[in-house]
Amino acid sequence: MTVDILAGPSVAERRARIAVAVLFLTNGALFANLLPRYPEIKADLGMGNAGYGLAVAAFPAGAVAAGLAAGVLVRRFGSARVAVAGTLLTGLGTLAAGTAGSVPVFAAALFLAGAMDAVTDVAQNAHGLRVQRRYGRSIINSFHAVWSIGAVTGGAMAAAAIALDLTRGQHLTVSAVVFTVAAALALRYCLPGPDTGPDTDTGIGTETDGHAARDSRPTGVARRTVYVLTALVLIATAGTLVEDAGNSWAALYLSGPLHASAALAASGYIALVGAQFVGRVIGDRLVDRFGQRAVARAGGLITAAGMGLALAVPTLPGTVAGFAAAGFGVATLVPAAMHEADTLPGLKPGSGLTIVSWLMRLGFLLSPPLVGLVADAAGLRLGLLVVPLAGVLVIVLAGVLRPRAR
Repeated sequence: MTVDILAGPSVAERRARIAVAVLFLTNGALFANLLPRYPEIKADLGMGNAGYGLAVAAFPAGAVAAGLAAGVLVRRFGSARVAVAGTLLTGLGTLAAGTAGSVPVFAAALFLAGAMDAVTDVAQNAHGLRVQRRYGRSIINSFHAVWSIGAVTGGAMAAAAIALDLTRGQHLTVSAVVFTVAAALALRYCLPGPDTGPDTDTGIGTETDGHAARDSRPTGVARRTVYVLTALVLIATAGTLVEDAGNSWAALYLSGPLHASAALAASGYIALVGAQFVGRVIGDRLVDRFGQRAVARAGGLITAAGMGLALAVPTLPGTVAGFAAAGFGVATLVPAAMHEADTLPGLKPGSGLTIVSWLMRLGFLLSPPLVGLVADAAGLRLGLLVVPLAGVLVIVLAGVLRPRAR
C-alpha cells in the first residue's frame, strides 16, 4: 500500500480520471444546449407561464422516477457503460424536446431526457468515486467543476447557434452527435471490471469528531440523525432551486421583462453556471480554511443579497450579475450536503447519500410549476424571489454542517 501511494496513480488511472471528466463534461453540455432555446419553444408552442412551468417540470419528474433504478443498472452493466448509454439517450431526449411540435411531445421528451440524465449522473459519480479510491485522495470536486465547464460550453454553443440563426433541429443534432461520440470514446479509458468488485473506500471523509461516541445512545442519535438529514435535504434542495431558476427561467426573464435579445438572454444561465464553476474550483480551499458551515452561510448571504438586489433594482447587467452571485453562492452546497449525509451515525454506508441525492431532485420537480404559477399571478420577477429565499434558508440551516477543524 505504501509503495502504491508513493508511486502515485498509474497511467491507466490517470486516463480513467480524464475519461470520467469527459463524461461529466458531456453531461453538463447536452442539456445546457437546450435551455437557451426554451423561450423559442415556449412561444412556438403557445404556452403560458403556468403551462410552461408544468411542462419543464417533466425533466425533474423523469429524474425522480428513474433515480432509484440507476443503482440496479450500474450493478448489472457497470457504471461506465451505463453513463455512456445514458448520455446517448439524454442527447436523443434533448433533440426530441427541441423539435417537438406539441406540448405533450415536449413534456414526454423532457421526461425521457430527465430520466436518462439522472441515470447518467449516478453512474458517472459512481465511476468517479472508483477512480478516487484508486487515487487515495479526494478528486470528486474536480469532476463537478468540469461539469460546470460543460454547462457553460453548452450554453455558449446555444447562444452561438441562435446568433447564427440555426434551427433547433440543426443545432441540437450537432450537440447530440458531438457529445455522445465524446462519451463513447471516453468509455475505452474507463476502469475495467465490475463496480461491485474489491474496491474499498480509503477512508476519505471518515468521522473523527466524536460521532462514534454517540452511537451508545441510539435513541438520541436517531433523533439527531433525522433532524440533520432533513436539514441536509433542505440545504441541497435550496441549491437545486437556485440552479433551476437559471435553467428554466433566466432566459425567459431576461428576454421578457428586461427585453434582452435571444442571444443575450442566454447570458443569465451562462453567468450562473460559470460562477458556480469558479466556486467549485476554489471551494475545497475555502472549506479547509474556514469550514463548510461558514462557507455555506457566506454563500447563502451572497445568493440572497446578490439576487435580491437584482430583483429589487431590475437592470440587464445587474440581473446577470445577480444570477452569477447565486451560482457562486450555491457552488458547494450539494457536495457539502452529500458528504455530511454520507457520514451520519446510525445509517448504513451510502444510505444518507442516497436519500439526499434522490430527495433533492424534488427541488427541480416542484420549482418550475411553483414559479410559473406565481409568475402568471404576479409576474416572473416576483416568482424569482425563490432564489434569495433559498439563500436565506441556507443561512438558517447551515449550523448542521461541519465547522472549521481546530
